[in-house]
Amino acid sequence: MPVEFLSDEQAARYGQYHADPSPEQLTRFFYLSAADKQFLAARRLPHTRLGCAVQLGTLRFLGTFLVDPLQVPPVVVQTLASQLGLAPEQLAPYRDRLNTGYEHQPLIQAYLQYHSFDGRQAFRLTRWLYAQVATSTVRPSVLFDLATAHLVAQRVVLPGVTVLARLIARVRERTGRHLYRQLRARLSPAQQAALEALVQAGPGERLTPLEVLRTAPTRVSAPALVAALRRLDQIRALGVSEVPVQDLPEARLARLARHAQSAWAQTLLRMSEERRLATLLVFAQTLERTATDDILDLFDGLMATLALSGETTRRRERLRSLKDLDQAALVLEQAVRLLLDEAVPDADLRQHVLDRFSKDTLREAADAVQDLARSDEDPLVQALSTRYATVRRFLPALLRGVVLEGTPAAKPLLDAWRFLQVQETGGRGCPKWASAPRAVVPRRWARRVFPAKGQVHPPAYTLCVVERLHQALRRRDVFVRRSERYGDPRAELLRGEAWEQVRDSVARALERATDPQVELARWQQQLAAAYTDVSTNLPHNTALQVLEEDGQPYVSLSALAAQTESNQLRTLRAQLAQRLPQVELAALLLEVDAFTGFARAFTHVADGQPAAPDLPLSICAVLLAQACNIGLKTVARAEVPALTLPHLSWVQQNYLRVETLTAANARLVEAQARLPLAQAWGGGEVASADGMRFVVPVRTIHAGWNRKYFGSERGVTYYNFTSDQFTGFHGIVIPGTLRDSLFILAGLLEQQTSLDPKEIMADTHGYSDVVFGLFALLGYRFSPRLADLPDQRFWRLEKEDDYGELNELSRHVVNARLIADHWDDMLRLAGSLKLGKVKATAVMRTLQRAGSLSGLGRAVAEVGRVEKTLYLLAYVQDEAYRRRILVQLNRGEGRHAVARAVFHGKKGELRQRYREGMEDQLGALGLVVNALVLWNTRYLQQALEQHQAVAEPPEPGDVARLSPLLHEHINMLGRYDFTLPEGIAAGQLRPLRDPTSLEEQLAQLP
Repeated sequence: MPVEFLSDEQAARYGQYHADPSPEQLTRFFYLSAADKQFLAARRLPHTRLGCAVQLGTLRFLGTFLVDPLQVPPVVVQTLASQLGLAPEQLAPYRDRLNTGYEHQPLIQAYLQYHSFDGRQAFRLTRWLYAQVATSTVRPSVLFDLATAHLVAQRVVLPGVTVLARLIARVRERTGRHLYRQLRARLSPAQQAALEALVQAGPGERLTPLEVLRTAPTRVSAPALVAALRRLDQIRALGVSEVPVQDLPEARLARLARHAQSAWAQTLLRMSEERRLATLLVFAQTLERTATDDILDLFDGLMATLALSGETTRRRERLRSLKDLDQAALVLEQAVRLLLDEAVPDADLRQHVLDRFSKDTLREAADAVQDLARSDEDPLVQALSTRYATVRRFLPALLRGVVLEGTPAAKPLLDAWRFLQVQETGGRGCPKWASAPRAVVPRRWARRVFPAKGQVHPPAYTLCVVERLHQALRRRDVFVRRSERYGDPRAELLRGEAWEQVRDSVARALERATDPQVELARWQQQLAAAYTDVSTNLPHNTALQVLEEDGQPYVSLSALAAQTESNQLRTLRAQLAQRLPQVELAALLLEVDAFTGFARAFTHVADGQPAAPDLPLSICAVLLAQACNIGLKTVARAEVPALTLPHLSWVQQNYLRVETLTAANARLVEAQARLPLAQAWGGGEVASADGMRFVVPVRTIHAGWNRKYFGSERGVTYYNFTSDQFTGFHGIVIPGTLRDSLFILAGLLEQQTSLDPKEIMADTHGYSDVVFGLFALLGYRFSPRLADLPDQRFWRLEKEDDYGELNELSRHVVNARLIADHWDDMLRLAGSLKLGKVKATAVMRTLQRAGSLSGLGRAVAEVGRVEKTLYLLAYVQDEAYRRRILVQLNRGEGRHAVARAVFHGKKGELRQRYREGMEDQLGALGLVVNALVLWNTRYLQQALEQHQAVAEPPEPGDVARLSPLLHEHINMLGRYDFTLPEGIAAGQLRPLRDPTSLEEQLAQLP
């Protein structure tokens, strides 16, 4: 039974003093109460009394007794001796009477009411471990620490380290076997045979069906969409879609699916039959959901491509037809001038025109103008109208392969979709096109779909339905049940009895009242106070002006002046930068791992696998290869077992994934937050969000077009979040350049670090009324940098309120009744987001488009208007607030500059075909940048201390304006050497450079 999950360090730390207790721990565990002193008073001799006190404190602190009771830090003996009025030296005779010490242990245990780890306690711990393993996927080493804490909390004397480790391994093994047995028992013999066939290559075949099915599409085209639908049919043909697994732990099922996604077929064949079938069952169900997502992603990308190509064709034809349009217009222009000639009698006017132009000439000119000059038609309709042949290539397969559901608002669209499905099957009883549902056709399509009364143009009708489906899928009015990203976000919202049980606790957590009138009154008071402050200070606020144009008032705000820098600050920055040691990026990663242990957060994708030898070295090499975009061959070393190319490829495949990157990154963020210099920059309560754009030159369905950022190529946006301590705590990969406001809230709710930012800054494109509303409901403050301030509206809650000089500016009135009517639904939505019941991105999509949740979106937008007005009033009033926003956004942009310098290989292009690969590589980039920031902060802090020892202390404001976003001293190019001096590996710092000698060397240069 493998128990290698326990590291040597963790085993040595178990039940031992690995460091001196902190002052807080001394007070908590080694303070002797009156009852303690009375218990100790029964020991007559000073050394037995002090020795007994040492063991008593040890049991409280460690949860166990030491083999040598006196192997305790001197500070413990000193603390206890001072309370007993004894000298620490009086403890020495206790060592010679160890039998007496052992005799004290049962007495101490009985006094503190601790239980021995007997069979009864082992049974209780086993039940607790089964519950933990069944409901989570924590690593065995983490479970070991949790079990230790649980035993201490239950006042159970800790067993030996091997006993506890073997118990955890046994429970995990049995739980796994039980899960495999349950899943296998739910499969029929036919289903088992179908799953077994996945890992068997057919005669003459090079790839197994498993490897073929898990190969996702990469090309955006109609044939690729048909192939993706065929792949989904093959997955469904396995016949395991309806096998129930909802009652089993979701986290453990996810681990099985993840392992099957990356494991070779030979690896799966070596498993036991129960485990193999369970793994393949879970994988097949997961693959059906992801394959459905791939189809809908393909459909989304294909519709966008069709619109772009159709628009290009439309413009080309428009240019080609301009000559014909000009000629027809000239004919009509001459005819109109003849009609306007007053010298011609009215009775002869018609004949006069016809003498000059024939009826056919005039009719042809009028028809040409009508056909070529359609200024009132939607450009998108015109663009798609020429793409019917392409849509017909994939539409039959799409109609058969995807089962759509929707909200009540989507009923006309679903009716039209079912009509197209019936038309596709044909046969007797097929309804005529004249009976096609008409409610789905908007006005912009009506002219093409209904060319005459009682007529329907089938190609135009089909294109209209497909285009409406595309938009409905984007805003989740239409959804697919077996899908990860296109499912119904409303299905997971708290509702009914579940919501009633948590309503009050959710309201308290959000610091909101359940009565909407209380919240409306509070908002009204805040608005009145904010308007009054701005109005009162208006004569003194030289940066703000209230102007008027065409009777419409607006505000004008002068730009912030550049923040001045003193000579002392510039000198301080230069001297600190000169002191930073020069280092290879590879050595930097190893050094950061030496004092944070972030590499230990990378675990094998298979459950319970022991750690690979020299794993930290391999992890750092893989991270560097990914972050620098240079590939594994560049960092591989044939002479180093941990750096051989096959080993690095194996480590990358089995250890590098989103959850391990997230766990490792959390360690770096936590280490940065503990540094005093980082705390001078901020406390982690403020963050900014912005996107990095990467060109993706390879074929993929997970990239989008944007000429501004990607030119003629396609690309992705890595939307990441930067704290005020310069650390990146979350990142999201977005195909193309979707609206950033969809993802801001997701970053705050889904990030897994110790930071808890309450205020978020973003650029202008990152905000909307709905974003303001949801942020406020969840207790966050949204502070975007505005570029269109004169266009902003200022709102009020009551029309009768008097805001003095700002009355005209604040003439827009919020719909308070709508807020009151939907207040409980808004709390329910906020509670569902806070508790992780629904994904923020899916909810944002539904709310952004005209409040598709039965008016809830409009109500959230009304709340957002109140909160946005409060923000605007603070923004125009407080220069320090505007500067704070600018400073934080500049920190995020500075991190992007460092990330660009790190990501230098392959022209800085991202060459991953699949979403998972993009997330892994960009996650590795964010992790390496965080390691670089942490390393710089650590050395900047040491350099600052050294500088203060020889010069005057800098101003506190100057320290707050230092930055760890430096990389000139870090070599990211050339041959990568993964070696680390023993002292540095043990935790020592590198020697700083001497800026004086550097200046002398520069002075000697010609």
